[in-house]
Amino acid sequence: MNDNYNNYEPDYEELIEESQKRKKTKKSKKRKLNKKTLIILIVAVLIILGTVGTILFINFKGKEPSKPKDVTNNAVEKEPEKPKIQIVDMEDTRRPYAIMINNHHAAWPQSGLSQAYIIYEIMVEGGITRMLALFTQDKDVAKIGAVRSARHNYLDYAFENDAIFVHFGGSTFAYDDIKKLGVNDIDGNTFANSYFYRDKTLNRSTEHTVFTTSDNIKKAIADLKYRNERQKDYLLNYTTDEVDLTKIPNNQVANNISIKYSYYQTSSYEYNPSEKVYYRSMGGVKHTDLVTGEQYKFKNIIIYSVNYSTISSSGHQDLSNVGSGKGYYITNGYAIPITWTKPSRTEATVYKYESGEEINVSDGNTFIQIYPTTGGLTIS
Repeated sequence: MNDNYNNYEPDYEELIEESQKRKKTKKSKKRKLNKKTLIILIVAVLIILGTVGTILFINFKGKEPSKPKDVTNNAVEKEPEKPKIQIVDMEDTRRPYAIMINNHHAAWPQSGLSQAYIIYEIMVEGGITRMLALFTQDKDVAKIGAVRSARHNYLDYAFENDAIFVHFGGSTFAYDDIKKLGVNDIDGNTFANSYFYRDKTLNRSTEHTVFTTSDNIKKAIADLKYRNERQKDYLLNYTTDEVDLTKIPNNQVANNISIKYSYYQTSSYEYNPSEKVYYRSMGGVKHTDLVTGEQYKFKNIIIYSVNYSTISSSGHQDLSNVGSGKGYYITNGYAIPITWTKPSRTEATVYKYESGEEINVSDGNTFIQIYPTTGGLTIS
């Protein structure tokens, strides 16, 4: 036995072969394991990608595609639109109309003047005054009056506003000028039953009862085939900014204003600082509207005096209103001295600061008081 033991020699080649077989088996098992792991990982990744893709598709489908950014808007900001003038529509090219308003004390109160954008007051015979009220055609005014007869001086102010002239009768001087100057007018003497009416409910003399409406005037303009395209700019240089006269030299406080035309007529104003307007009175009586009962109020007042002269036995007046002179512009509680220039009867009056620059007028209605040099003015 010992011989057998001692004589035993291991078969190295067999051992090596067996070892290599074991290694191959291990490698084969390892490769199989790696393949399975890789397959599992690939499947997992595919499942995750599929889920994410489905979610994104659903969200995308439910939303509107985003719009590209406007590079221009980001680079340059748009300027805000400037506020528009309220007292007149700058884009409305239709002509205004100017109505002769009765201001005899027996014709008080008047109607519709709160809708006028400019009103002139001028003295006629006997120390009485009449008004010329200007309206734009975009305003709906149900009752305007009382309407009174024409005087030739008022034509100058219809002309400077390129306005159609409305009246009921007139002096010889007025009729002569209407014909000579080719004025587009609407006369109650001719069209009493068409475009005017008498309010017989009023306890007044007949001559103080004539009224009209904005619709009637617009119908008359169309019926008479008058030019209805405005050929002149608005008279005043309106601004949407509040005019601050404290920045203008020689300003003064103007809380109370009184303009004396004659023994018969004095017009006055009282400033209301909370509303920034002037409440108007005449002869110490509040100037109110016939329909609403409200006192008339104005944003701007322009005042100047001219020489008046009597040109007939009936006391008709003529004005030295062509040329230049001095006056006052009043708004927002202050007054400043100004100059006025009117080159001719048909051309516009231009109002300037003492510096020579045309005045800026607050966005609102304006009363222009042209009183005689024999009258009087107080501002306090």
